[in-house]
Amino acid sequence: MGHKVVVFDISVIRALWETRVKKHKAWQKKEAERLEKSALEKIKEEWNFVAECRRKGIPQAVYCKNGFIDTNMRLLDKIERNALTRQSSLPKDRGKRSSAFVFELSGEHWTELPDSLKEQTHLKEWHISNTLIQIIPTYIELFQAMRILDLPKNQISHLPAEIGCLKNLKELNVSFNHLKSIPPELGDCENLDRLDCSGNLELMELPFELSNLKQVTFVDISANKFSSVPICVLRMSNLQWLDISNNNLIDLPQDIDRLEELQSFLLYKNKLTYLPYSMLNLKKLTLLVVSGDHLVELPTALCDSSTPLKFVSLMDNPIDNAQCEDGDEIMESERDRQHFDKEVMKAYIEDLKERESVPCYTTKVSFSLQL
Repeated sequence: MGHKVVVFDISVIRALWETRVKKHKAWQKKEAERLEKSALEKIKEEWNFVAECRRKGIPQAVYCKNGFIDTNMRLLDKIERNALTRQSSLPKDRGKRSSAFVFELSGEHWTELPDSLKEQTHLKEWHISNTLIQIIPTYIELFQAMRILDLPKNQISHLPAEIGCLKNLKELNVSFNHLKSIPPELGDCENLDRLDCSGNLELMELPFELSNLKQVTFVDISANKFSSVPICVLRMSNLQWLDISNNNLIDLPQDIDRLEELQSFLLYKNKLTYLPYSMLNLKKLTLLVVSGDHLVELPTALCDSSTPLKFVSLMDNPIDNAQCEDGDEIMESERDRQHFDKEVMKAYIEDLKERESVPCYTTKVSFSLQL
C-alpha cells in the first residue's frame, strides 16, 4: 500500500510564512523601541565603559562625576592622548628608569591604584608620587620581587601589615604623607637598606620590631613629632645617615655612641640644650648639624679643627614668624613648608660636603625665608 501525500497550494504556504515574518519583524521593532526607552541598554553601556576604563587603569574620579558616568568614548581618547603626552615629556633620567619591572604613577586625578596592578606581581619597583591615594592595598604581599617602594607626597594614612612579607625590599620612602604609625611587621623586611618617613608631621614613634633591620644605612624621620631617638634606631648597627631634624628632641640618649658606623647626623630644629660627651665616641662621624639657639653645653672636641668632623651650628630663623604682607594671601600648608625647608637644607649640605675648604666649625648660618 502506497504512502498518502497531502498536497497544498504553494501560494497558501507562502502567504502563511509571510504573515508570520511580518508579525515577527513588528515584534522585534516594538521590542527594540521598548529597550531603547528602558534603562537596561544604558546600564549595559555604562558597565562596558567602566570595564574598559578599569582595564586601561583609568581612575573612577575621571569618568564618574557626582554619581553619573560619562560614557563619551572621546573621554577615553583624550585620556590616552594625555598619557602619551606625559610619557613623551618624561625627563631623560626618568625614562632610563622605566622598564617592564617598574611601575610609575603621578597626578592628583589618581585616588586609588588601578585594578590591573594586582596582576603585575612581577614588578620590582613602585614609584608613586603627588597623588590623592590614601590606601596601599593588602595585596602588596603578592609582590615578592619588590625592591623599591617609592611613595612620597601622597595622602597615605596607613601602611598594611602585609608590607612585612616583602623580604627583598631594599628601599621604603613614605615621606610627606599622613602616617601616624608604622606597622611593626616592617621589621620582617630584614634586607631593608633605606627608610624615609620624613614630613608626616604626626609620627611620634617607631615600633621596637624595627630593631631587626640590621642592614639599614639610611634613616630619615625628620619633620615629625619625635621626643626622643627611637630605641629601634639605636639598634641599627650599620646606620650611616640619621636625620631626626625638626622634631621635639630636648636631649640625646647617653648611649648614642652605639651607632658606631654613623657618618652624618642631622639634629637641627630641635630644642637641644646640650650634646652628650658620648658623641666623641662616634669615630666615623663626619657631619653634625644642630640648631645653636638653645645649646649651652657641648664637647669642645667636636669643634676641634684637627678632626674630620664638620660641625655646623645653625642659628634658626623660624618661618613661623614670617608675616604675610597681603592679608588675603593664603599661606602654604605646613607640609609644603617643611618640604621646602628640607630641600633648602639638602642643597646646603650637599654643597658643604663637596667644598673641602669649609670650616669645621660654623657659628652662624641663617636662613631667612619670606613667604
